[in-house]
Amino acid sequence: MTPSATGTPVLGLDLGGTKIAAALFAADGTVLARLTRPTPALDGAAAVLDALAAAAAAADPGRLATALGIAAAGVVDPRTGMVTSATDSIRGWAGTALGTGLADRTGLPVACDNDVRATAGPELAALPGTHGSLLFTAVGTGVGGAVAVAGRMLHGASGIAGHLGHLPAAEAAGLPCTCGATGHLEVIASGPGITAHYERLAGTSADRLETVASRAALGDEAAVHAITTGAAATGRVLGGLANALGPDRVVVGGGVPRIGALYGDALAAAFTAELMPPLRGLVPVPPLFGHDAAVLGAAALTTTLPLHHPGVLR
Repeated sequence: MTPSATGTPVLGLDLGGTKIAAALFAADGTVLARLTRPTPALDGAAAVLDALAAAAAAADPGRLATALGIAAAGVVDPRTGMVTSATDSIRGWAGTALGTGLADRTGLPVACDNDVRATAGPELAALPGTHGSLLFTAVGTGVGGAVAVAGRMLHGASGIAGHLGHLPAAEAAGLPCTCGATGHLEVIASGPGITAHYERLAGTSADRLETVASRAALGDEAAVHAITTGAAATGRVLGGLANALGPDRVVVGGGVPRIGALYGDALAAAFTAELMPPLRGLVPVPPLFGHDAAVLGAAALTTTLPLHHPGVLR
């Protein structure tokens, strides 16, 4: 996947609640420089934009880049460049003018999108032909996703498309979600969701998902049940979506699947059980790309999405 259509270097930024990753790419996708910095998540949106601009400058001290793409946490509308909704992992992030705010600070045209959609971009580009369809989910501290149909990533009204964690799941019935509703997949299937479910079942605490996974490996029935419930809920949602969308490829990434086969086997079994006959050969697979996927996908946004320019009257 080449991040530049102009033959010049471009910058890719990946913004999460804890860190900012930046990389400078040559036109052929070669990484020329990379760095990471902490996100000043508690200092407000302006401080985060300042930190993003500083990371971009540090990754490109010679100012070689002619454009910048950013993959950001939250619901991002690439057309307006606005963060239309966000959790409190970054204070005051909802309502931020991401595109123009970063363009003004860097002097570069900026393309922006949700971090999971940007990460899914290289996966879509890797499909044969130009009309492939993709269902992508990232299961970590939340459950994010991306959907591409006939070679085009879906963004939807206000950039909401692909937020798979907010589909209803029977296993989460009655449980409050961070979005304000109840019964959504994220509250039973994310890392914190699985950990909280284990605590409800076992009546004891666990500091993180890896602790639950360790206890499951030792035969703790509550830990096994919490992990397989979250995995199966994810598999059923993805299987239902596969029936609706007919994807060529289904990708499951994020930190949660890395806990091992107990999770992966339960997800795959639940997914397969939902599929209609024409899709029976479809199986969920891990991502093709590694730690550079988000910044590579971010840089490539400059070739596919609207650019927000510095100094435009607003």
